[in-house]
Amino acid sequence: MRYALVVGASGITGSNLAEKLISEGWTTYGLARNPNTEISNLLPVAADLLNAESLQKGLADVNPTHVYITSWMRKETEAENIRVNSLMVRNLLAALSPKKVVRHVALVTGLKHYLGPFEAYAKAGTLPETPLREEHPRLDIENFYYAQEDEVYSAAERDGFTWSIHRPHTVIGKAIGNAMNMGTTLAVYASICKETGRPFQFPGSSAQWNGLSDVTDARILAEQLIWASTTEVAQNQAFNITNGEVFRWKWLWFKLAEWFQIDAAGFDGTIRPLEAEIAGDEQLWRGMAKKYQLKEPELNRLASAWHTDLDLGRPIEVMTDMSKSRKLGFTAYQDTRDSFFDLFQKLRAEQLIP
Repeated sequence: MRYALVVGASGITGSNLAEKLISEGWTTYGLARNPNTEISNLLPVAADLLNAESLQKGLADVNPTHVYITSWMRKETEAENIRVNSLMVRNLLAALSPKKVVRHVALVTGLKHYLGPFEAYAKAGTLPETPLREEHPRLDIENFYYAQEDEVYSAAERDGFTWSIHRPHTVIGKAIGNAMNMGTTLAVYASICKETGRPFQFPGSSAQWNGLSDVTDARILAEQLIWASTTEVAQNQAFNITNGEVFRWKWLWFKLAEWFQIDAAGFDGTIRPLEAEIAGDEQLWRGMAKKYQLKEPELNRLASAWHTDLDLGRPIEVMTDMSKSRKLGFTAYQDTRDSFFDLFQKLRAEQLIP
């Protein structure tokens, strides 16, 4: 039997992974401070990753063979990001260590591995050549992703489990209250534009508008996580993970607008941050929630404009190389338009957007 522990099962990555594992017959536990109770057959584990005693209590009767770490916390500085996020991984794996049942640990990080942390994100002097490849050396800069990896490596050496690291680009999928949520953020922005008649204005840079890009559907990330954790040739390696295609925002932006039946405005030579664009729309959204009987009236619970601005404002085109996975047998592919359209349809069906 395979027993999965999904850490962060209420987020975009964790919830999609939990659903996939359950559909494939895994006994699946979801660990969070406030466990996800919306997924059928997901066994909730309430625990605080920063509290060793809480973890020991919550995991007392849980014996996972496979652990998937999809959770992180954002702090004010990178030094604090490193302290807190490495502690979360260290505490978790220390709590599981005496059980001697864990066979594999998968850690989800992202492209900040290559582009730098929030404080130095995509700044000149640190930018790697694209497409980004797994063998690119670590940047000579503090980065909480590196600290998380090192905790996994250390525990693997101590406890004898195999590991995999997964580096998605922007993850597209549904989650409420998620700190990095471009798909839902753009859906909310498009809905506001439709309600007010404002143009759907591209908020980012010339490099992002004109350059090549890619994204990661949460469903394809889930597939790779399971593949790597159950495939011998994929053990003890790091993998990029995207949909497997590239696009330009100057093409996709109009496709998104067409779905919502609104007018799009492209890049006009100026970066126009989305965070500023929707900064005063909290009351408008509450009114829309009442008008259309939406389930979430708080705009900041759905939209994470700051992170969408971070991605779309980058000074370089960004796409990732998937050759390593392909050579080892992971050949899943996802049409990016469908990543967004499927999400929009789900948000509408669940009364999260009008």
